[in-house]
Amino acid sequence: MTDQNKTPATAQPDWARFLARESFIELDAMGRARAVLDPGTFRMLLGPFDRLKSPWLPLQNIVTQADDGVVLARGTIDGQPAVVAAIESAFQGGSMGEVSGAKIAASLELALADNEKGIPTRAVILFETGGVRLQEANLGLAVIAEIHAGIVALRRHVPVVGVIAGMVGCFGGMSLAASLCSSLIATRQGRLGMNGPEVIEQEAGIEELDSSNKRLIWQLIGGEQRQAIGLVDTLVDDDAAAIASAIRAAFARGVPARHRSAQVEDYLAKLAAIDPASPLEPNALRTLWGKGDHE
Repeated sequence: MTDQNKTPATAQPDWARFLARESFIELDAMGRARAVLDPGTFRMLLGPFDRLKSPWLPLQNIVTQADDGVVLARGTIDGQPAVVAAIESAFQGGSMGEVSGAKIAASLELALADNEKGIPTRAVILFETGGVRLQEANLGLAVIAEIHAGIVALRRHVPVVGVIAGMVGCFGGMSLAASLCSSLIATRQGRLGMNGPEVIEQEAGIEELDSSNKRLIWQLIGGEQRQAIGLVDTLVDDDAAAIASAIRAAFARGVPARHRSAQVEDYLAKLAAIDPASPLEPNALRTLWGKGDHE
């Protein structure tokens, strides 16, 4: 074999890199929070032994969980103080109840208090949620509104970074929370939408949307499509290291000049260009709203 045909010692085939990666999607909420913080800095807040769980679920004969489906952690990101809120999809589909939502809202308020004291504390929300917990509907909706307010108040000081990995995705009132973040990171497996496919089919009929058509669902609300039309900032592979790197890059960029929620007129103009009687195909929407296939 000639020198030209030799594979560099540092080169690694694609399959080897794939096998070496750590799937972010397969991690539980605690593992995800630990993965995005600097090594050795993870410290849990309000852990299982604090027994901060929903008082409402037992009244409906539903088994509770000690952290109510949200893991809060303190640590550092690139040496800077940080708080991470990770939603556990394995408990009630990552739904937001009074306690779980209050934990996220309180963490944002504490980060805001730090920043107002001159301590630039960063905030990351790891979304994996279907939205409000129906068993605690009014309380859940109220606390989601508090999360929205907390993000808007904090992002004036430091970026608030959100991650949607999959497989539950991010829906309902929490999709609004994700859209309020300064920077939103997603995998191709992640999904973002106000209403989930099953809800749309149930309320509007299968003629409107067939929730069993998985390919169509990801073409409409999957991470790649959302990034292509500008509703997600960064698309990454399902790799814990890649997601941690994307989070650090988002903080390095700083607070954006204009958040998505401040671009109302731009979005209204884009919506006005769509004829509801002739819905656009996913690729046509990319051309109109963001990146077409020709770019």
